[in-house]
Amino acid sequence: MNFDISRKRMVDTQIIARGVKDQRVIDAMLKTPRHLFVQEAMAAQAYNDTSLPIGEKQTISQPYIVALMTELLELQGSERVLEIGTGSGYQAAVLSCLVKRVYTVERIPQLATRARKLFDLLGLTNIAMKIDDGTLGWSSEAPFEAIIVTAGAPLVPEELAVQLAVGGRMVIPVGDRINQELIKLVKQEDGSLVSEQSVKCRFVNLIGKSGWQEL
Repeated sequence: MNFDISRKRMVDTQIIARGVKDQRVIDAMLKTPRHLFVQEAMAAQAYNDTSLPIGEKQTISQPYIVALMTELLELQGSERVLEIGTGSGYQAAVLSCLVKRVYTVERIPQLATRARKLFDLLGLTNIAMKIDDGTLGWSSEAPFEAIIVTAGAPLVPEELAVQLAVGGRMVIPVGDRINQELIKLVKQEDGSLVSEQSVKCRFVNLIGKSGWQEL
């Protein structure tokens, strides 16, 4: 299978055609080998217009959602970005093409180990990772110019709001356990957050102290 052709088709039909305009984001999606971030048996489906299971009851997000969330962060290149929910590592790999440094937190050790191996394989040296409760963020490295949460939350975790720099952007799906809405938040000088609604979506649950509890 020619993955380069499949990736180009994915970007043309699923991302550009749906309105993603940031050329840097488009280039990052073209560059990042999504097929390496899915289970080997599903590599042929990697560029389909859908999320896919990656094990441990987790998923790799639909390509369009990855591109949309990334575009909403309005990245310029100098940012330090916090990602909550490393998962397969695909979103972090896309971000690594666009920013100075990515800090990503994953609560499931097996997924973190697999993602770290992929980062090393691809030479993505600007990604730092730790295994922890993502709802607590990464306070020792705060503040962050951008925060992206790749799991559905019942509300915006206060710890993450605190760790967002003034003028920084956070993109997070908020709602119930089944359906969420993608929200972009911008931190104001007084510490308040101005929100902007994006699209309806469905993510795995954000598990942690300031998220959902495991069933």
